[in-house]
Amino acid sequence: MTRPARRTALLCALAAAIALLPAAPVQAAEPPSPLRFTSCSGSVPRPAAPERVECGRLSVPLDWHRPSGPRIEVAVSRVRASGTPAERRGILLVNPGGPGGSGLPYAVTKRAKLPESVRRAYDVVGFDPRGVGRSTPVTCGPMGGLFDSPGSDPVPAGARAERAYLASLRALADDCATHADRLLPYLSTEQTAYDMEAIRAALGEPRTSFLGVSYGSYLGAAYTARFPHRVGRMVLDSVVGPGDWYDFDVRQSRALLRQRDTFFAWTAAHAGRFGLGGTPAAVRDSYLRVRRELAARPVAGFGPAEFDRAVYRALGRTERWAGLADGLRGQLTDGDPDGLRPDGAFDSADSRNYEAANRVVKCADGPAPSPRDIVADIRGTRRLDPQPVLTGMEASTCAYWHHRPGRRTPLGSPDAPPVLLVASAHDPVTPIEGARRLQPLLPGSRLVTLDDDYSHGVFASRGDACVDDTVAAYLVRGEVPSRNVRCAGPGLPTAR
Repeated sequence: MTRPARRTALLCALAAAIALLPAAPVQAAEPPSPLRFTSCSGSVPRPAAPERVECGRLSVPLDWHRPSGPRIEVAVSRVRASGTPAERRGILLVNPGGPGGSGLPYAVTKRAKLPESVRRAYDVVGFDPRGVGRSTPVTCGPMGGLFDSPGSDPVPAGARAERAYLASLRALADDCATHADRLLPYLSTEQTAYDMEAIRAALGEPRTSFLGVSYGSYLGAAYTARFPHRVGRMVLDSVVGPGDWYDFDVRQSRALLRQRDTFFAWTAAHAGRFGLGGTPAAVRDSYLRVRRELAARPVAGFGPAEFDRAVYRALGRTERWAGLADGLRGQLTDGDPDGLRPDGAFDSADSRNYEAANRVVKCADGPAPSPRDIVADIRGTRRLDPQPVLTGMEASTCAYWHHRPGRRTPLGSPDAPPVLLVASAHDPVTPIEGARRLQPLLPGSRLVTLDDDYSHGVFASRGDACVDDTVAAYLVRGEVPSRNVRCAGPGLPTAR
């Protein structure tokens, strides 16, 4: 048999096994050649000497159910374990979230924050998920005007505005169909889980250990559903949880209201520092005044859509709150919103790829809402607060998507080894309810909660010794806590 024929036969066997055994062990066929690494491009940062990062590319089927069909490439990075051979525990795949986040540099940036014992034990392996970065990047063109500057007001108030909002969602879906039509069915989380298994096989490792943050937790749970007997040690941080993406987006938008109220109260408690008012109501009035000013008179392309994106980003991490409050004051006192502007341009190539991949993946993963659902939910959220932040409602466009997936993405498995879930008690981006709902789908798993914390991303991120030591003991020594763990959190930040 020729090499191409052997390759096709092996991939056919793998895909057939996957299709027939959706939640059973799958013995993945080894690729005909291992993944070969060379130096990385300049977009991947270098770790501190003497360690080094190396990059490679892996050819995979566009559709794992048709392995002899078209192929795409997945970009992979690796920083080898720094310890002795006796200390090595295998590979630790990492994913930063999204969907749409690039994982190629994450092998370096996240590894630098990991406890030393984890760095000594694991080769940290990053990858750009299909459709992202250097892995067949997807584009959706203008995305229905998403990158217009200033953008239209993203919070529709009244029937006419609601119709315009729905029209923009339809235009976004149409643009994705125009620019990415052949990719739409295949840039799903489940297909990416197959790619993860191919990476494991190409590296010759018996198990995949994994650290997934935010969307990465969803990806890890999907891998567990398909390949439970290939799971080594898995940490799912800031958990999305089971369910449809649209329902998750709605829950997130309402959690952001609670977080914003906490921000208003915190800012009021430091009135002398920020000058936005001495009560939560007064700070809220200052906030709404800034938004009204920018909606009426955008400044150099910075209007209500840009404002809401800045607020969305800042609310997710408490260390950004002081910058948000200072930016609000700058607009109020000087008419200058520069303190609210992000460092990177929203219409950059990387940002355009992120926004496109985010929608394409969400719409490929499961059922879509109806336009009626969208309007009803926006009205319901506006009854809670008439000026919400709807920036994260990306799955709304799935109502007009040109490809409809046949089923939801399977998550979790009773056959997987114990998994560690990690959550911040008041994370508004991935509310803790997601971790609690996923835990029953992963029997034997444990939930590590950072109490009195209000930020997104916990392990090797918040600097909490209780969390970091618990997770490191699990990853390095396989120590599974006897019960769920609660760690004392930092509380709200000190204003400086």
